[in-house]
Amino acid sequence: MPEPPASQPIWTRPGPGARKPRFSREQIAAAALAIADSEGFEAVSIRRVAAALGAGTMSLYRYISAKADLVALMDDAIMGESLIPDGQLPADWREALAMIARTTRTALLRHPWAVLALQGNSAAAQDGSFGPNGIRHFEQSLAAVASAPLDTGAKLDLIAIVDDYVFGHVLRAGEQQARAASPDPGHAAAIAAYIEQQLSTGQFPLLARLAGDPAARSIGDPALLGDRFERGLQALLDGALADARSDVGQCSAAGSER
Repeated sequence: MPEPPASQPIWTRPGPGARKPRFSREQIAAAALAIADSEGFEAVSIRRVAAALGAGTMSLYRYISAKADLVALMDDAIMGESLIPDGQLPADWREALAMIARTTRTALLRHPWAVLALQGNSAAAQDGSFGPNGIRHFEQSLAAVASAPLDTGAKLDLIAIVDDYVFGHVLRAGEQQARAASPDPGHAAAIAAYIEQQLSTGQFPLLARLAGDPAARSIGDPALLGDRFERGLQALLDGALADARSDVGQCSAAGSER
């Protein structure tokens, strides 16, 4: 049987032919993630990963054919960090889905560059979602909502909505982490002066009033991100349960009318 061409996803291609390959795909992904975590995603290349592994650049092509393969391996490795260990998924659907959301959040915050770098319309980004760990992650999500009082469509919607919420939260958290990690007093002062000048025009009365409210000072506090995430997650799950009960009530009412 002929081997799949290199243009196809890495998951459809066999690993190195050697009986005991020098590197595993997991080792290659770990090296690439370490580079991205310390220097940024733009620093990741086959040459850099090969050097980190103590290998020649050309020898790494026995394992991957292009940077797109690296991206897929990195994405799948992060999905692996998002998995719940076997046997630890709660029986209650709300608790199970919340655990998956929290674990995914923790994994993505460990690699704050990943939300922007590994998502999108590129073939590499799409391939990562369908790697072994990506499939396991979706299987766990389906197991989490199996007992939820929702039909199949509503269950899939809920999984997607929770994913959207987690990714949006991590994107905002990453922005705050980046500002905190590399503060520029001059730039921050210029932004503050600009905002003060805009508020002084009188065109933004609600913002001006908010600026004097002590409660507004905590909005950008990174220490409160976890609490805000949890409140939003519980509100989302409460809404899903309320919708389910509403649907049941409507069906019961329609049945009684017959």
